[in-house]
Amino acid sequence: MTRTLPPPAADTGEGRWSLRLWGLLIVLAGNMLIDALEVSVAVVALPSIATDLALPLTEVQWAMTGFAVGFGGLMLFGARVVSLLGRRRVYLAALCCFAAASVLSALAQEPGLLLATRLVKGFCAALTAPTGLAIISTAFPEGRARTRALSVYTLFGAGGFTAGLLLSGWLTTYTWRLAFTFPAPVVLLLFAFGLRLIPAQDGTAGSATTAGRHYDIAGAVTFAGALLALVNGIAALPGHGWHDPRATGSLAAAVLLLGAFWAVERTAAEPLLRTRPLRSRALLRSALGAACLNGSYLGLLFVLTHQMQTVAGWSPLKTALALVPAAAPPALTALASGRLVARFGAPRLIAAGAACAFAGYLLQLRPSWPLDYPGRLLPTLLLVGAGFVLSFAALNMQATSELQPADRGAGSGLYQTAVQLAAVVVVAAVAALLAGSDTAAGPAAATGACRAALTLVAALGGLGLLVALTGLTPAAATRAARSAPRT
Repeated sequence: MTRTLPPPAADTGEGRWSLRLWGLLIVLAGNMLIDALEVSVAVVALPSIATDLALPLTEVQWAMTGFAVGFGGLMLFGARVVSLLGRRRVYLAALCCFAAASVLSALAQEPGLLLATRLVKGFCAALTAPTGLAIISTAFPEGRARTRALSVYTLFGAGGFTAGLLLSGWLTTYTWRLAFTFPAPVVLLLFAFGLRLIPAQDGTAGSATTAGRHYDIAGAVTFAGALLALVNGIAALPGHGWHDPRATGSLAAAVLLLGAFWAVERTAAEPLLRTRPLRSRALLRSALGAACLNGSYLGLLFVLTHQMQTVAGWSPLKTALALVPAAAPPALTALASGRLVARFGAPRLIAAGAACAFAGYLLQLRPSWPLDYPGRLLPTLLLVGAGFVLSFAALNMQATSELQPADRGAGSGLYQTAVQLAAVVVVAAVAALLAGSDTAAGPAAATGACRAALTLVAALGGLGLLVALTGLTPAAATRAARSAPRT
């Protein structure tokens, strides 16, 4: 058994950290990078997976939505697991499960195993991503040391999406299975260092035997089951139609499971869903705005990847490089986001970012063949990247700005859940709309058939802009001023 080391201490006198403290931060930030790149890895690899496993778009989309279901659908449950079993124990266990799931997903020969492993990896990310922040908050003393640590953590997280695009583009050139395998040895290395460096949680976590009734497993199962049924129903519509039980039955099951989840939460002694933070208009506005931004962004990347690889025949690496202008700007400006919010205010930045993204989506509403990268695709990607630079950090900060300290943890969980749920629904819907495109009819016809999916993406971007504009009203500005910290 590995001995648990005491929490590393920082030298706040000169701002110097010990090697162990640096090691802890590298473990936490490195895992955050792995969590962030999991989505972009799937984006570029989707066409190759579809070809290798002979899957239609409506089935291969599970490689993306499965991870999002595990992440967003089980995030609230994951927070409960961490609170009962302790940060160190859960974090290390999640790393091992993540590595195992990475290997199994690369060995998958049928969609069922691929979906299962993606669900597991999403749940592991739901356990480690927020827990890493919690460990930083206790291992690094408040002030300059903690701020520096959070900056490094944020930078790694922001850079993960770009790193995933490039690595997946390179590895998928050989086989998509390498793109799904490479996180395993990295995560195992993080686990080996984490055994020595991750400190035990201060205080005593509840035990599984005495607090098992407070896990709310019924709530977690009904909510995640509702999401799976919803995606399955959406994906079944193109091939079976509204009159087929495989589509309508799944959609009906999703509604019933959501109703069951609500009933379970109303009667649970300690429900996963805490509704008090939802009274905050800033949280609701931020959650909806971030959901629109993330959902439309991933929907756009899904469509563009389909056009570039399946229709135009671009290689995975060329596709990844083409998408970098949308992914790199948020990573390059991550450390300056706090200063931007402090100078211009979150509502203004959110509105400006939503306007940039919406303008980019509008450019794609008339798909053209051949693909015009410098004249049409590149401006769209740059505008969407600018949208993330301006608004994503501001949305995160605004989400909990009006909440009391006791409600901020629950509010942050609800916000992150909304962001992931948008990825689940929008990617599934985009895949369903693209399923009707016939590549055999010629590239021009196949590109034109993408318009319905791009219209959905643009509509979601427009909704995000409308939501952002409500934050600029005098009443919203007054509430924001009252909740802002005083210096």
